[in-house]
Amino acid sequence: MGYVMTKPLYREHELAFRTQYAELKERTLGAGELLPGTPGSLALRAGSGRAYWYRVFYNLPQKAREELICKEGDGDALNAMRERMDFAGWAAAQVTALRKLEFQVADKATARVLVELHNRQAFDAGLVLVGTLGYMAWLNELGAIAVAARTLDIDLARRQKLKLAAPLPFLATMKDTGLPFVAVPGLPSIAPSTSVKLPGVEGLRVDVLAPGKTLGTAIEVPELEWMAQAIPHYDYLLADAERGAMLAGGHCIPVRLPQAARFVWHKLYASTQRQGSPEKAAKDQQQALVLGAVLAEHDSHELKEAFAAAPKPMLAPVKPLLNQLAGKAEAHPALVEVLRQCLEG
Repeated sequence: MGYVMTKPLYREHELAFRTQYAELKERTLGAGELLPGTPGSLALRAGSGRAYWYRVFYNLPQKAREELICKEGDGDALNAMRERMDFAGWAAAQVTALRKLEFQVADKATARVLVELHNRQAFDAGLVLVGTLGYMAWLNELGAIAVAARTLDIDLARRQKLKLAAPLPFLATMKDTGLPFVAVPGLPSIAPSTSVKLPGVEGLRVDVLAPGKTLGTAIEVPELEWMAQAIPHYDYLLADAERGAMLAGGHCIPVRLPQAARFVWHKLYASTQRQGSPEKAAKDQQQALVLGAVLAEHDSHELKEAFAAAPKPMLAPVKPLLNQLAGKAEAHPALVEVLRQCLEG
């Protein structure tokens, strides 16, 4: 029986599609606040002797909502809203097209949360999108096509105090999305909450995370009037986070992402800490291998630098995995070389 090489971990998007994504991202980064929900339509409502313009749109849950724009006759304000609605419609059409081209697109509830945080400048202040959504965003950024498991979580992380002009109460901000978020009781039940969740078994969950020595410890985040769950070596992951974007619902939303190379090594570390969760460990390793393969074939130096910068206690459980991982990456010689060099280093 002949030798069979492992399948490639990813495929590349065509240049034209990567350019289409880059244009959407560039225009979104300069668009300022984003309109929540659908682009909507304009409606003139007559009141007691005065008429006002409203934007009528759909948000989650699926009920029409109205947002006051201006009084009748204020042409500047009305035209400004028309321009924002036109941009929102264009962006939604681009996201729809990119979804059909196998770009990663999260759901509408995720979009609503990320739009709210963007409009409140939380990502500009230092909040970072991590976890599976961060992985999906990096696939788009790097022009890679790969399978990403559906996630019901939004993982948000903060390395140090967010540079906010005023406190941003986390629970109130989540409720301002119009979605029925409730605080998730901590474990044990007397512990403070670090998450909010929508109702139902498959309700979207939003977790706040931060660097800490003991996994799961609650850490105070005063500027969010909330608590974060401690994750070991997150200070390494979140260092020098970069601007990026997340496609979700009908939106392209500016976010902040951990460096892709650091994401690779921290994901491998995380896979070794999944006691009793082999499926999650396998998912962590798969995400690390896919991003690692893309990076190695474009600039392996970035991966090697991130490995050299990682804390030794974080790498200790990762090194024994590298030979096995090299076997899974045989279709990508550049990544195999990086893994073997790191094992020897």
